Parts: sequence; structure tokens; C-alpha cells
Amino acid sequence: MSNQTFFLDVNIPMYAAGADHPRKSACVWVMQEIARGRVNAAVDTEIIQEILHRFGAIRQWEVGSTMAESLLDLVPTVYPVHAGDLRKAINVFRKYGPQGITARDALHVAVMLNNGLTHILSTDTHFDLVVGITRIYLGTEDQARLDLEQFNVPD
Repeated sequence: MSNQTFFLDVNIPMYAAGADHPRKSACVWVMQEIARGRVNAAVDTEIIQEILHRFGAIRQWEVGSTMAESLLDLVPTVYPVHAGDLRKAINVFRKYGPQGITARDALHVAVMLNNGLTHILSTDTHFDLVVGITRIYLGTEDQARLDLEQFNVPD
């Protein structure tokens, strides 16, 4: 197992649990690696809110609740959002918003930076813009394996 902790963006479990999609197999593989204990992952409280918000919007409350609970069971580290994170998110959004980073993802970046995390598992390319953050590319399962290999994540 790698000692590196990766921030897990919400799109990974969403693609993994969702309908067939070109990114699904890579996301399923990453979630399996987390479940096997080969990849250390962390989320913030906003990730859980995103799941509940999405499934609430499509009136699938039970699915959203189950997915949120499952993610909490799978990922033991959940960072709270503090006032300092909000202030940093404002600065991240001010700098990177015009380049495409969303307000919610600016908050994730702030939580990551304030907790010493530098790597994110995400399909969102706008994280590539942020100085100090390295996104692990999840275009295909093979590419995810190659990118995670550098962190000694076993096959």
C-alpha cells in the first residue's frame, strides 16, 4: 500500500456507481483499490453533501443516502470545512475561477492544501490548473494503474 493519501473527488464514486460510461471502469478500479486498502483516500464533508444534493435533485433519496453511507464506510478520513478553508477557497476561486475551477472544487482545493494533501483522484481537468495540486489521470483503467504505480500502489 502507498503511504500517499489522495483526495477522492466525488466524480470517482459517482462514475463507479453510475451507468456505463467511458470513465466507469477506471473509477470502479480505483474504488476497488481503496476498498482493498491499496490506495489511501480522504474526502471532505462537501463530498458527502454533493452526493446527497445530486440524488436529492433527481428524487432518489435512498440511493443517495446509501451511497453517502457506503463512501463514509470506505473512506475513513473525512476532513471538516473550517473558516480558514473558506477563506482559502475564496482566494483559490478568485485566482482559478476565471480559468474554469468551480466554487465547490475551489473549496476541495482549499481543504486539501490546508491539510497537506497534494494529489487528487478526479476526472476534472481543471484541477490541473492549480499550483500545488497534482491530479491523477483517470481516463482509462490502464492509465489509472500507470499513474498510481509511481506511488507504489501494487497491481
